[in-house]
Amino acid sequence: MLAGKVGLVVGVANAQSIATGCARAFRDAGAELALTYLNDEARPYVEPVARDLDASLFEPLDVEKDQQLDALFRRITESWGRLDFLLHSIAYCRKEDLHGRVVDCSREGFAQAMDISVHSLIRMTRRAEPLMGNGGCILTVSYYGAEKVVDHYNIMGPVKAALEATVRSLAAELGPRQIRVNALSPGPVRTRAASGIEHFDELIEEARARAPERRLVTIEDIGAVAAGLVSDAARSMTGNITYVDAGYHIMS
Repeated sequence: MLAGKVGLVVGVANAQSIATGCARAFRDAGAELALTYLNDEARPYVEPVARDLDASLFEPLDVEKDQQLDALFRRITESWGRLDFLLHSIAYCRKEDLHGRVVDCSREGFAQAMDISVHSLIRMTRRAEPLMGNGGCILTVSYYGAEKVVDHYNIMGPVKAALEATVRSLAAELGPRQIRVNALSPGPVRTRAASGIEHFDELIEEARARAPERRLVTIEDIGAVAAGLVSDAARSMTGNITYVDAGYHIMS
């Protein structure tokens, strides 16, 4: 399904990451991949994934550092000269702001959460656009807390709402160039990032109990949908928020 396509995956933290499930599905479908790691501390957890997937490029990327973004896209340009798809699967909020009320979120914490979780998508898209001369797909990862208030998700709810609004705006702007922009909205998954949410075990069990399918989703479930969305089979889908949550979002 993705044979002959090249894609960038940003957000692999370890073998259990949502981005890993997506990257594996992309690779299994025939795509050639570039993967990134945050820093030297994170590299030992990401490198085995890159090796397992036979990633063609494996580069450092801290999205707060524009020079690293520029270097990454230079490498992609030099190696491939194009980019068919991009997965943006990163979010961050410092603990003291994530665990507090929205009304108590600091200015600095809010700005950093928005910068890393949302504006980084804009920065990547700006650099990816020239490489998608024949069209392409940009995919990010949201959560149900963007739409409804979820206990303990706190400031990340407004942040993910901004991410979803950004997806719609980018889709409208890039549509004439046949560049599609979509978001996945998975149900809760036990990942390193999710472990920072207070009472996450309660959230997991509520999702399992309330979802029509009475189960949790896996990174493999999410990856299968992601591979479909970046493929040509989804060429008429853009600006969408695609739920992968065993039906949890339909329940009142």
